[in-house]
Amino acid sequence: MGILEVKNVGKRFGGLQALSDVNLSVKEGTVHAIIGPNGAGKSTLLNCLVGKLIPDTGSVSFEGQSVLGRKPHEINQMGISRVFQTPEIFGDLTVMENMMIPCLAKRDGAFSISAYGAMMDDREIVERAEHMLEDMRMIDKREMHASSMSRGDKRRLEIAMCLAQEPRLLLLDEPTAGMARADTNNTIDLLKEIKETRPITICIIEHDMHVVFSLSERITVLAQGTPLVEDTPDKIKGHPKVREAYLGEQSGH
Repeated sequence: MGILEVKNVGKRFGGLQALSDVNLSVKEGTVHAIIGPNGAGKSTLLNCLVGKLIPDTGSVSFEGQSVLGRKPHEINQMGISRVFQTPEIFGDLTVMENMMIPCLAKRDGAFSISAYGAMMDDREIVERAEHMLEDMRMIDKREMHASSMSRGDKRRLEIAMCLAQEPRLLLLDEPTAGMARADTNNTIDLLKEIKETRPITICIIEHDMHVVFSLSERITVLAQGTPLVEDTPDKIKGHPKVREAYLGEQSGH
């Protein structure tokens, strides 16, 4: 059994069957990619995993516990963190202040605006945030306002904020969307390092096949809301249906 198990999941929006009989098993400690064209159901599936949507049929479990009916913050507390397509950071705050918020939430179970002032004088939280920024090689940017950073650095900060919560499963929704190639490659290197140095499982939705084949150990291809094939990157790359329908010219990467 995988750390994440999706069984017979279906989701309909009016007359549109967005997901149909989706089965997915993500093995602990691996990087598992979900790919497919626009409209394949990738984002709908991801929203079912993090509690933003409830499937009409089927089950979703993490470490043997159902996530269905739980609120997103409850799923987060179970050990699942999600990185969105657009970086979810506090642009008006400094990098250090951004980093301290999840550190406080991890320790105290929640974060409130009333705790903000005291947070700045909390030595334990300051040290934890500094350690995370050093780990992510962002300590030199600690006083920068997050809004002034490059997209690649915003993504690095968001991933650092997720890791401060010590998740066992990290869900990445097109983490390199809108990035220049240099930032994309830096993000690939960062995720490889995270995978090698932490006890974590990564599930990634991504259009960029360079990213998918650089990181993944297993790939699931969705087509019209249903898994078409799941296999190793080499097998996926050579699969005639996949090459024709989803990889196109990018399959040579």
